[in-house]
Amino acid sequence: MEWESYPSDETLEMLRGIVTKYFNVYDASQQDGVIAFHVDIPSDEEILHEKFNILRQELKKYNFIPLIRKRAGEYLIFLVYHRKKKEKPIWINLLLLIATLVTTTLSGALMFSDGSWQGMLAIKNISQGFIFFSFPLLSILGIHEMGHFYASKKHGVAASLPFFIPIPPNNMLPLGTMGAVISMREPIPDRKSLLDIGIAGPLAGFIVAIPVLIIGLYLSNPISSSSIPKGTPSLGPNLLILALIKIMFPHLPHGYTINLHPTAFAGWVGLVVTAINLLPAGQLDGGHIARAVLKEKHLYASFAAIALL
Repeated sequence: MEWESYPSDETLEMLRGIVTKYFNVYDASQQDGVIAFHVDIPSDEEILHEKFNILRQELKKYNFIPLIRKRAGEYLIFLVYHRKKKEKPIWINLLLLIATLVTTTLSGALMFSDGSWQGMLAIKNISQGFIFFSFPLLSILGIHEMGHFYASKKHGVAASLPFFIPIPPNNMLPLGTMGAVISMREPIPDRKSLLDIGIAGPLAGFIVAIPVLIIGLYLSNPISSSSIPKGTPSLGPNLLILALIKIMFPHLPHGYTINLHPTAFAGWVGLVVTAINLLPAGQLDGGHIARAVLKEKHLYASFAAIALL
C-alpha cells in the first residue's frame, strides 16, 4: 500500500482493527504521519511479547512497524510506515572483508618482522601475520557482529551483514582495522528485542576472545623487563590477563614479564572492544542494554559512564 502523510479514515480504521485483535485500544491519535494507539497491555511479559510479535508480522504486510512505548504512565503502540530500502549488494561486504584481511595481515606481519616494510612483506611474516593475528582478530570482531545479526534475525528485525572497516597499518592504529559494524534496516520494536540484540554481540565476541587470549598466552614467552627498550608501549592493566598469566606462568622469575604473542594481542583487543561496547552510553551495545533494562532511567547510566571515562 502507498502511504500519505496523513492516512485516510479507512486506513486508520483498518489499522485499528488489526491492533485491536491483540490489544485493547481505548484511544488513537496521529501526528506527522505517525499513528499512536493507546492500549492496555497484559501484565505477563511473555504474553505481551508473543502478542506483539504476531502483530508485527501482520503489520509487515502493509509496510508498518509497530513500536511499543510508555508515555506519562500510558502504553502506546506507534505505527511507523517503513518503505523497504534497496539492500546493498553483498559484494560490498565481501570487498571490505578482503581489504580488511589484507590490512590486518600486514599489521600482523609487521609484528613478526624487524619493523621494516621489507621485513613485513616477507612471505613467512605475511603467512604468520594472517594465521596468528588477522584470522583470530577478525574472528572475534566478525562473530561479535554476527551475534547481533542472528539475534536480529531471531526477532524478525532486518539487519545487514557485517561491514568491516580496513585501515592501513600505522603507528597510531596498528591493528589494520577500525572494527566492523552492521546496519539495522528497521527500528527495534520492543525492549526484549533491544536487550537480546544488544547483548548478543558482546557475549559472542567475548566467548571467542577468551580462547584466543589463552592460545596467545601459551605462545608468549617470558622476557627480562630490563631487555625491553624504553618507550615501548605496554598494555594497560587487565585483571583477566593478569589472572591468566598467574595461572599459566606460576613460576615467573622476579624482574621478568610476558612478551605477548600477536595472537594474545588479538585476544586483548577483543576484550577491550567488548568492554568499550558494554559502556551504557549512546549507540554502544551497552547503551541499548541500558535502555532495555532501565527504561526511562537509562540516561543516568549514560551520564555515569561518560563521567567515568
